[in-house]
Order: sequence, then structure tokens, then C-alpha cells
Amino acid sequence: MYIFCRRVVISKPEMLAEKGPLLLACNHPNSFLDAIILDMLFEQPIWSLTRGDVFKKPIYARILASLKMLPVYRTSEGAENLSINYQTFNICKRIFKENGIVIMFSEGKSINEWHLRKLKKGTARLAIQSWKEGIPLRVLPIGINYSSFGRFGKNVYLNFGEMISADLINFNESDGLQHQTFNKRLNDVLHELVFEIPKGNRQLQKEKLKVSISWPRKILLAIPAIPGYLLHLPLYMPVQSYTKKRTWHNDHFDSVMVAVLFIIYPLYLILLITLTFLFTKSWWALSLFLVLPFCAWAYVQLKPQLDK
Repeated sequence: MYIFCRRVVISKPEMLAEKGPLLLACNHPNSFLDAIILDMLFEQPIWSLTRGDVFKKPIYARILASLKMLPVYRTSEGAENLSINYQTFNICKRIFKENGIVIMFSEGKSINEWHLRKLKKGTARLAIQSWKEGIPLRVLPIGINYSSFGRFGKNVYLNFGEMISADLINFNESDGLQHQTFNKRLNDVLHELVFEIPKGNRQLQKEKLKVSISWPRKILLAIPAIPGYLLHLPLYMPVQSYTKKRTWHNDHFDSVMVAVLFIIYPLYLILLITLTFLFTKSWWALSLFLVLPFCAWAYVQLKPQLDK
């Protein structure tokens, strides 16, 4: 992630040490990459609610469950599957009772944009059900913002809001009013955390998303960045081409790139190190395990940061 993410800017780093029972209520701009980044940063493991249609095949369901992913279905994915959501919510409440953390993307669908969309009711339902069962759950709003949705090496801005607790809800009101109260508070908080940038507004993108770098630092990084670019190009270009073909109709490009490179990059390093050793007959070839990722990181620091 130090290579894939050029910079990660966290508004309240101390929040990453928070323990459960905790529900992370986030916007959803970048598919499963959103969950990957948060899971890597939080000290405690995170369970993630994931679109249900990817669980259809039993082998996929087992793999995803082993990665702490639980299915949630939308009406567009078949009304007959909505009953599974009750099972998932029961599992979530069991996780909360064991002081676990669950992440829920309150907008429902993932779209590559700098904009907070209308919130679904799922987050409110799960939180209020948990409170009614006496679980001391806290809800942590998080705004996730990316400098780019199509460039490798991006700046990520994680903005943490104030905790939402059961004190917000009047449990004597109807379920509908309780959900409205919760969603209004969550919406108000997330609006302060999610960058609002109209599509095509390059100036505002630069102001909000670009991180400057000094010229002396650029010059120093250029030395390892050049071999970093040349040596990783044979890996990156085919992966980029493959991913674009597979994701041209959706907003999963970034996430699929991460997944494919996560699997392939270690193998690519082993291949280059093996070839170097065969040609040089020197054990110094093993140093490439550190040198090559560092050169890749150096190039990422200098490459363009924003989408065109």
C-alpha cells in the first residue's frame, strides 16, 4: 500500500486504535479498496458488509467469509435474497457483542465521484437494532476521499467525524422516525467529511487533493524513480490493460488493480531476482527485494496525482 497509495492523510490518527463494539459508517467511492485500506489501518480486524451477488458460488462464499466479509443484498439483486440480510445483521450483532468492528458503506452502491450520495437505511437499522438489544455500540462516521480513481499511486484522505451513540435516538418514536433521526445526523456529519468536487473542476481538485513536493526532494527521488519506472513497466502495463478491459463498464478499476498486483507483484520480484542471480552469480541479487519496491515508491512520489 505504500506503493499503491502515494500519501495517506488521516484527520484523527488516534481513531485507528478504537476498539469495538464499533460500526464504521462510510461513504463508498472506490469499491472494495475502501474496505481494504481501512482494514489495514485499524489496529483491530474489521468485518466488512459486501454486495451479496458475489457470494452466489459456494467456493466464493467460503473465501469471502474467511476474509471477514458478509453479504448484504439490494432489491436490485433479487427480493428473494433480502431475507439473508437478517442473517447478516444477526451475525453483525454477535460480532458487536464480542467487541468487534464492522464497516458499512451507508450509500449502498460504489461510484467513483467526489460527492456524498443519499444514504440508505441499512446503517440506521443495524445501529438501532443493536441499541435496542442493549449493545453499547458506537457509530464512527468516516469520509473517504481519493485524489484519483484511475491513476496508480494516489493520495487518500480519511476524515473521521464525531461518534454517534444511542443517546441520539428517542426509542418511544416509531421506527421510521428513529431511522430518519439517525440518517439526518449521519448525513450531516459525512457532508463535512466527504469532499464535494464537481466533475471537471480541476482547480478545486488541486486545492483539495494534490500534495506538493519540494524541488530538492524531486531531484533526489528522480534517481531511483527512473529505474523504478523502467523495471516495473513490463508488469504494470499488461495488468493495467487487463484490468481496463474487465472493468470498463463499472467503477472497480482501482480495486481490481490492487487485487491483481497484490498477487502478481511478489512473483514478479522473485522472477527478476532469480534472473539477476543467474546472470551475476551473486547473492547481492537478494537486495532487490528491498531495492525494487523502493524504486517503485520513488516513482509514485513523482508521477501525476490527479485524473485528467
